[in-house]
Amino acid sequence: MENKTGNVRAYSALILAGGQASRMGGVDKGWVRLGQTPLIRCSLVALSRQAEPPRQVLISANRHLDDYAALGVPVLPDVLPGSLGPLAGLHAAQLSPLLSTGEPLLVISVDTVRLPDNFASRLLDALAAGHNAVSASDSERWHPTLMMVRTGQAASLADYLLGGGRSIRGWLGGLRHATVAFGQPFPNLNTLDDVASLAAGQGGVAPD
Repeated sequence: MENKTGNVRAYSALILAGGQASRMGGVDKGWVRLGQTPLIRCSLVALSRQAEPPRQVLISANRHLDDYAALGVPVLPDVLPGSLGPLAGLHAAQLSPLLSTGEPLLVISVDTVRLPDNFASRLLDALAAGHNAVSASDSERWHPTLMMVRTGQAASLADYLLGGGRSIRGWLGGLRHATVAFGQPFPNLNTLDDVASLAAGQGGVAPD
C-alpha cells in the first residue's frame, strides 16, 4: 500500500501471544474463542484489513508452537529465560533476522480483535516524526501493548528486562515516545467473561 505521497511504507507486525493469561486461568489466550473464532485468528484478520497492511506478521508464543505455526506465520518463542512478560516477546522479535534494518514493527496483543483500518497508517505517521516508539490510546485509556517501535531496540529491552523491569509503560518512558489518540475504544479482553460479553454483543460471532 502507499501513503499520501505515493511511497510504499514497509513494516512488520508482531502479535503478542506468549503470556500466561493468569486472569483467564492460565489458558493459552490465543486459542480462546470469540464466538467460534480463536482470538489469534481475529488478530490476524484485523491486521490484514489495514489500509497499509504489514509485509509480514510474526507471532510471539511460548506454548502450542506447532498450532501457531500451522497458521502459516513465523512463531518466535522468548529468548531470555523465565516468564518475563510481553517485552520478552518484543525482545525476541527485535533479534529476529526476519526483520529488516530500520523497519518499523507494529505490536498488538493477541486479544486485539478489532482495529481501525487506518491504525497502522497513523502510527507510521507518528513514528516518522522522529520517535523511537509510538503507542495508542482511546477515549477510555492508554493501550501500551498497541504500539509501533523502531528496530534496534534489542539491547535496550535486554537491559531493562535483566534489570528487573517488566512494565511496557516503564520501558516506553525511557524512549522518545508519543501517543496517538483514537476515538473508538479498543476491546479490552482480560477475562473469559470479557470475551463472552463481547461475543454476546456481536451476536456470538467474531468481528466482521
